[in-house]
Amino acid sequence: MKLPWRILLLWTLPLLVVGFFIWQGAFSTSPMTMGNNTASTRMTYGRFLDYMAQDRIASVDFYDNGRTAIVEAADPELDGRIQRLRVDLPGNAPELISKLREDHISFDVHPPRNDGAIWGLLGNLIFPILLIGGLFFLFRRSSNVPGGPGQAMNFGKSKARFMMEAKTGVMFDDVAGVEEAKEELQEVVTFLKKPERFTAVGAKIPKGVLLVGPPGTGKTLLAKAIAGEAGVPFFSISGSEFVEMFVGVGASRVRDLFKKAKENAPCIIFIDEIDAVGRQRGAGIGGGNDEREQTLNQLLTEMDGFEGNTGIIIIAATNRPDVLDSALLRPGRFDRQVMVDAPDIKGRLAVLEVHARNKKLGQEVSLEAIARRTPGFTGADLANLLNEAAILTARRRKEAITMLEIDDAVDRVVAGMEGTPLVDSKSKRLIAYHEVGHAIVGTLVQAHDPVQKVTLIPRGQAQGLTWFTPNEDQGLISRAQLMARITGALGGRAAEQVIFGDAEVTTGAGGDLQQVTGMARQMVTRFGMSDLGPVSLESQQGEVFLGRDWMTRSDYSDEIAARIDAQVRSIAEHCYEQACRIVRENRAVIDRLVDLLIEKETIDGEEFRQIVAEYTPVPEKEQYVPKL
Repeated sequence: MKLPWRILLLWTLPLLVVGFFIWQGAFSTSPMTMGNNTASTRMTYGRFLDYMAQDRIASVDFYDNGRTAIVEAADPELDGRIQRLRVDLPGNAPELISKLREDHISFDVHPPRNDGAIWGLLGNLIFPILLIGGLFFLFRRSSNVPGGPGQAMNFGKSKARFMMEAKTGVMFDDVAGVEEAKEELQEVVTFLKKPERFTAVGAKIPKGVLLVGPPGTGKTLLAKAIAGEAGVPFFSISGSEFVEMFVGVGASRVRDLFKKAKENAPCIIFIDEIDAVGRQRGAGIGGGNDEREQTLNQLLTEMDGFEGNTGIIIIAATNRPDVLDSALLRPGRFDRQVMVDAPDIKGRLAVLEVHARNKKLGQEVSLEAIARRTPGFTGADLANLLNEAAILTARRRKEAITMLEIDDAVDRVVAGMEGTPLVDSKSKRLIAYHEVGHAIVGTLVQAHDPVQKVTLIPRGQAQGLTWFTPNEDQGLISRAQLMARITGALGGRAAEQVIFGDAEVTTGAGGDLQQVTGMARQMVTRFGMSDLGPVSLESQQGEVFLGRDWMTRSDYSDEIAARIDAQVRSIAEHCYEQACRIVRENRAVIDRLVDLLIEKETIDGEEFRQIVAEYTPVPEKEQYVPKL
C-alpha cells in the first residue's frame, strides 16, 4: 500500500537528524585505519619497550603526529612470527627516536591525513541541504491543501467555489412544491439572460434575493436550479466561511469575493446560511463580535456602497430572518425576500412525483394518498420518506415499494423506530384503553380531526400511538377546534380514570398534559378565547444575544396572572369532564375495541369508525379535499 507523502516526510526528517549526528560522531573521532596499514591488536607502551630491549622489534611506523605507532614485532608466544601491533605513545618521547636509531630499527613517520575534516565539512553541508529540501517539498505539496501551511498568506482570499458554467444537475423542473418562489427566481434568470427586455422599460436588475423558510424546504436546491438555468458564472459560499479567528480576515474575504465577481460580471453569488455573518450589530451583553461585525460592514458596503456592484446578483438563504441586521434587508441590498414555505397538498404531490422518478413503486401505491397523509412535511421530509420506504422494501426483499412500506416509513419518520410489541399483560391492556380513549373521544367530538390509525406497537418513547389526520391547509383554527383537540388529548387520561380508578392512573399522559396546558394558555394569552376578553397578554421576550430584553418582565399584573391560571385550569377541567363523559357513555364499544386492539395490535381509522357506528352515531367530519 502506498503511504501518504506526509507520513513519509514525517518519518524521513527524524531519520535525517539521527543520521547527521551519527555521521558527525563517526568523523569527529580519530580513525582506527592508518592508510592501508591496519592493526587489530594493541600493545602497551611498556611491553613495546621490553620488546625493544629484547630486539624483537622489526620496524615502527608513526601516525597521528607521533601519538600512535604500528609495530612489527616477533611474538615469542607464536614461535617468533611477525605480528602487527598498535601502540599508543606518550605525548613527549623524543628519546624513542634516538633509541630506535641506536638499535638500528627501521622506522618511518606518516603525516596526518585530512579525510576527517573533509567528511565533516561534507556532513555539515549535506544535512542543511536535505533539511531545506524537505521543508521546500512540504510547503510545495501543502500549498494546494485548504488551510495548509503553504496557504498561510492566503487567509484573506475568498473560499468561494467558482464555476464558470455551473453544471449542478438541477433545473427548475427538478424543484417542485414552491411554485411562487420559482416564479420570482425565474425573473432573476431572465434578467441575466435577456436584460434588454427589462432595461427597455427602465427596470433595474435586483441586487439581492433572500430566500427565507424553514429547514428542508428547498432553499439551497433553488439556488442550484438558478445556477443550472442561468448559464452565468456562479460563486457559492457559506456564511460561516467568512468568519475566522484572525482579525480582518472576514472583511478581506468579502472584498476578494466581490473583486472576483466584478471580473466575471454578470454573475451570481450564493451565500448559504447568511445569518452566520449577518446578525444584528451591537447586540448581546457587552457588545457584539467585532470581527463578525466588520465582515458584515464590508458586505453591506460591497452590496450597495459608494462604488456599487453592477451586474452582480447576490442570492442568500436563511431560516432565521428575525436575527438579520436591518441594514442588510433594506431595498438596494436584498430587494426581494422570497418565502420558501412547507408545500401544500398540491406541492407535496409534485415533490413526491419528482422523488419517485427513480423508485420502483407498486401499482397500488397512490402518491395522492401519501400527499394527503403528510401535512406539514417539507421537501426534504418527503424525500427521506420515500428513501426510508425503499430501504424497507430492500430489507424485506420485495421488488417494488408498496403502501405497507410507505405507511411504515411515515410512522418511522414521525414517531421513530418500531419497538418490540408488549406481551398480553395488565400493562398492555392499560395502554390499549389509553389509546382507545384518545381515539373514541376524537371520533365522537364534532370538530376533532378524524382518526387514521390506533396501534399498540411501540415507536420511539411511546408505548402506543393514536394517529389523527388533520384537515388540510388549516391556516386559521377555530375555538371549537382547539377545544376539541384539548378534549381528545385528555381522552387517554379520562379512560384510565374511568376504567381503572384514580389509584391506577399512570404517567402515560404526561406529554398529553403538557400539550393541553400549552394550547389552553395560548387560547387565553394570545388568541383572546377566554373570559379575559380579546386582549393579548403574552410577553414578547427577545433573545439576549440580540440585545433585547435581558431581565424577564411581565406585561400584566399579578392579578391578571392569577386570572390567566384560573382560565387555563377552567378550560382543561371542562374538556376533561367532557372526555370522561364520552368514555362512560361508550364503555361497551371501548371494551370491544380494546379486545380487538390487543388481538390485532393495529386498527385503521375506517374500521374503527365502523365499529363505533354500530353503538352510537358518528358525527360527520368536514374535511378539506382540494382539487388536484
